[in-house]
Amino acid sequence: MQNGKLVTPDEPTIPFIAGDGIGPEIWSAAKVVFDAAVKQAYNGNKKVDWKPLLAGEVAYKKTGEWLPQETLDTLVDNLVAIKGPLTTPIGKGHRSINVTLRQKLDLYACFRPVKYFKGVPSPVTHPENVDIAVFRENTEDIYAGIDFSAGSDEATGLLNLLKENNQLDKVRFPKTSNFAIKPVSSEGSKRIVHAALDYAFRHNLKKLTLVHKGNIMKKTEGGFKQWGYEEAETYGDNVFTMNEYAEIKAEKGQEKADEALTAAEFAGRLIVNDVITDNFFQQALLHPENFDVVVTMNLNGDYISDALAAQVGGIGISPGGNINYQTGQAIFEATHGTAPQFAGQNKLNPTSLMLSGAMMFDYIGWHEVATLIEQGIGDAIAEKHTTMDFARNVRGSEELSTSGFGDFVAKNIEKTRV
Repeated sequence: MQNGKLVTPDEPTIPFIAGDGIGPEIWSAAKVVFDAAVKQAYNGNKKVDWKPLLAGEVAYKKTGEWLPQETLDTLVDNLVAIKGPLTTPIGKGHRSINVTLRQKLDLYACFRPVKYFKGVPSPVTHPENVDIAVFRENTEDIYAGIDFSAGSDEATGLLNLLKENNQLDKVRFPKTSNFAIKPVSSEGSKRIVHAALDYAFRHNLKKLTLVHKGNIMKKTEGGFKQWGYEEAETYGDNVFTMNEYAEIKAEKGQEKADEALTAAEFAGRLIVNDVITDNFFQQALLHPENFDVVVTMNLNGDYISDALAAQVGGIGISPGGNINYQTGQAIFEATHGTAPQFAGQNKLNPTSLMLSGAMMFDYIGWHEVATLIEQGIGDAIAEKHTTMDFARNVRGSEELSTSGFGDFVAKNIEKTRV
């Protein structure tokens, strides 16, 4: 980072974690595509030095640690990295490595752009209407991991605190209740909203939507809504918020408020509104074209990004990045699981990791590489050359292996003029 901006050399070292389960297979396929795109974009004048790192089951078998300190240190030193899926036990065992990385490196923004590629099978009628950039706060909320088991000293202490504050009657079964604490801060909320606002302005988008459940969780998710509007208002005349709309309506009436909104839209001001989470899920199915940028808290964002991905073909084609826009630290990743039952079979779709790589190259300023990767994938799908998840749902498709799809996309890239 220099003067707040990421500076990329012509031969950067980029660490990668291949991942567990199908991770090594999808990484191998993706790497072929990445290298082909870099070579095609820069005619050999730039290249990536890929540095392998250990994490997950492979790391545990070799070192006895799920996330070795050497891996963390290397990620810090190199700022930008990419990874495949990693194993997380459910209900017991070690904590999610993905969550641990996000919190230890303060990767506060989970950025998930969701859009449709022509030819991908979808469960909805018009998946092409989905083009939504999701910004999910990555370090707070329930994912902070503050969990207490029923009967533990911590749970007992919390029950005593609730009793002292006349809140104990809200716990239906206090003796058998487990607890989790949901921290949501003004600092955490404002910086994720700031990242989303900056993205909206850079891409000349029209609307940013704060998604929350503030009608029920008034202090946490209601606070997120309040702080989100406060951050938006620091952008002055560049934005028009629904707070401003409400003030005009209260003072001058509905007609004047509607006129102000129309004038703001005509002037190209970014419209910042908010919607309750459950209503968002409905509206995202009925009218996804009404959303450009969505910003929300950790748990909501987890649900929302996967639900939107389903509309455009599933998380197998959904990319993601975990970013700290202040320090430059970032890890781009496949958004799906390890699928251990398919490990070693060379069958599953590597597109999520490929598109995450495109996001990574765009992030480091190699925009030509990102464009080539997206175009190569889009052409392959349009030509009906896909892995089994798509091929079996699209008549006339040629089913390719994981590595075969990578090779096909790479050949498409090699034929593309820059």
